Amino acid sequence: MLTVIMPVFEEADQISGNVTRVHSILADADIDHQFLLVDDGSMDNTWDEICKTTQALDNVAALRLSRNFGKESAICAALQRCTGDAALIIDSDLQHPPELIPEMVRLWREEGYQVVEGVKQDRGREGVMSKLFAGLFYRIFRRLTGIDIGVASDFKLLDKTVVDAWRTMPEIDTFFRGMSAWLGFRHVQVPFTVAPRAAGRSKWSFRKLLRLAANSITAYTATPLYIVAILGAILMIGALVLFVQTLINKLLGIASGGFTTVIILQLLIGSCVMLSLGIIGVYLSKIYEETKRRPRFVVCDVRKPGLMEQG
Repeated sequence: MLTVIMPVFEEADQISGNVTRVHSILADADIDHQFLLVDDGSMDNTWDEICKTTQALDNVAALRLSRNFGKESAICAALQRCTGDAALIIDSDLQHPPELIPEMVRLWREEGYQVVEGVKQDRGREGVMSKLFAGLFYRIFRRLTGIDIGVASDFKLLDKTVVDAWRTMPEIDTFFRGMSAWLGFRHVQVPFTVAPRAAGRSKWSFRKLLRLAANSITAYTATPLYIVAILGAILMIGALVLFVQTLINKLLGIASGGFTTVIILQLLIGSCVMLSLGIIGVYLSKIYEETKRRPRFVVCDVRKPGLMEQG
């Protein structure tokens, strides 16, 4: 049994058709499957369309979150309740090509891979700046955390063993791609080209992507804190050198005004201090969020709970 997980946010125009399309592909490939749709607090009539889909297809269950908690939380909600022998996460807009699912299932069933991950061979119509920022993020994440998520995506098939291991990770602030890479297990990559959206537009703003990048890096490494310490040491050495130089010049009677130097140093030191406080503040905020132990999400409605574990 394969559980197909779809996090959904304001996709009323296409969710029903997209579920039907995936269902047809899996049925033609004779793959026993069920769907678990998670409405991440959509403000349009997405939930109504999801409910119609659960009525039209016997193997579709659905959760509705009480508000928009974010895609990561929607994935968490599904992984905590899925019951299949494997779980496959796919975007509800089908920019992840569902035609690859039979091959991913074959690699899992016949070749014993526990994680089959889709990797972006081509990012499609994504803008140049988005591609540059994405590449920069992946390089920084790899250098700081030691975890290579490369051009990986959320398009993954996870064996039940991997899902069970993922459920033991208690952190509130999650990053699915990083967590699945950290877990390890026997994995294989399947390249794909990002398909154009059939309807609607991306819900990822630059602010949301920037926040996700910051949360992802700070969730997996304390390296930025060490960078702050190293920066402080470098500034201290520079200050000692200037102190000695200034003292010698004073004793020799050749001291100069140095107004420009003082201004530059003040700006440099002030900027470094504010940057350091900002980095420390990010970690403190993460500690604050984790110690509150609030749930990752709140479910306000369920359709066909019999297809799911009771969370």
